[in-house]
Amino acid sequence: MIPAAYMDQTMMRQFASSTARTGRSVDAVIPLPNPGEGGPVYPGNMNGGEAVIPLPNPGEGGPVYPGPDGGGAVEPVIPLPNPGEGGPVYPGPGNNNPAWPCSGGGCGGIIVLPGVVGGLWPGAAKVRFLNAGYGYPAFRVFVGNRRFVNLLNYASATTYGQVNAGYQTVTITGTDGYVYIQKTMPFQANGISTIAIINTAGGLDLMQITDSCCPPTNGYSSFRIGNLAYNSGPMDVLMSDGRVVYADLRFKEVAAFKRIMPGTYQFFYADTNLTPMPANYDIETMDSAWLGVYPPHETFGSLYLDVTSNAIYSVYLLQSGSNRNNIQNLILMDR
Repeated sequence: MIPAAYMDQTMMRQFASSTARTGRSVDAVIPLPNPGEGGPVYPGNMNGGEAVIPLPNPGEGGPVYPGPDGGGAVEPVIPLPNPGEGGPVYPGPGNNNPAWPCSGGGCGGIIVLPGVVGGLWPGAAKVRFLNAGYGYPAFRVFVGNRRFVNLLNYASATTYGQVNAGYQTVTITGTDGYVYIQKTMPFQANGISTIAIINTAGGLDLMQITDSCCPPTNGYSSFRIGNLAYNSGPMDVLMSDGRVVYADLRFKEVAAFKRIMPGTYQFFYADTNLTPMPANYDIETMDSAWLGVYPPHETFGSLYLDVTSNAIYSVYLLQSGSNRNNIQNLILMDR
C-alpha cells in the first residue's frame, strides 16, 4: 500500500509541474453538492453568473419566480394547506365592501367543508378541529398515535376526518413538538363533532361541540353561533330590524341550530336588555331597507352573510385582539 503522505507529495509535484508548463495558475474546483443539497451553480454562457437559490422541497416555502418579465420582484404566495389542514380563509363579501363595515370585529371568512353526511367505517366517528387559541403559534393535532393535523393555524378549521369510536387521547403540540395539552375525550360511534382549541386562564383547553343537526329541507338552511372568544362578555346576536336571534351568548356557549331562510342577512353583537325571539321561531329574511342600518346599541362586531339553501352554517366568534370584546367571525358552511 502506498502511504498517503507519498501520494499527497506526488500530487503536489504534478500540480506544480502543470503550472510551470502552462505558465498560469489553476483554480481549485469546488466539488458538486450531494443530490438535493444547495451549492454553487454553473455560471452559464456569461462569466460571473449569480448563484441560483435551489427550489425548496415539496410543501416547503421559498423564493418565488419573479414573473415572465424577469424585471421585478413579486410578493411571495402563501401556499395552500395540505388536505385536511387549516389555513387562511376567504374574507367574504363584507371585508371589501364599504357598505358592510365590521364595526371593530372581523367579518370573518367562509370555509366550505364537504360532506357532513357521508360514509363512516363501522364503529367510527367524524371529527374536525378548530383553532381558537389566540396568541399561540400553529398547532399539530394527534388522535391516539395518529397525526390528524400537521399544521393548524389560528382562526382556521380542518375538514372532517374519521377516528375510532370510544375514548381517545387528543394531543395538541407545537410544530417543534412541545406538548400544550393532552386530554382523553369520548367519540361516539356515528357521531359528528368539532373539537375547538380554546384559551383559558391557565393556558389551553379542548372543547367538544356536537355537530348533529337535522338535514335542511324545503329550501331552508340551518344556522347557529358559538362564542369561543375568551375576552368577550355575554352578548346578544341581533338584527337591525330589532329581532334578537340569541341572547346572552357567553364564552364556551354554542347556541342551538335554527332554521334560516335563504337570503342576505346582517347580524350584530351587542349587550342589550332586549327580549329574544322564541326559540322555536325560524330566522326569516330581512326587508332590504334594514340592510346597512345599525341598531341603536353599542355593537362589538357584525356579520354579513349570504345564506344559500340546504346548507348548515356554524359561526364561531373568535378573539381578534387583547382588549375586551375584540372579536372576529369564523364561518363554517357544511352541505
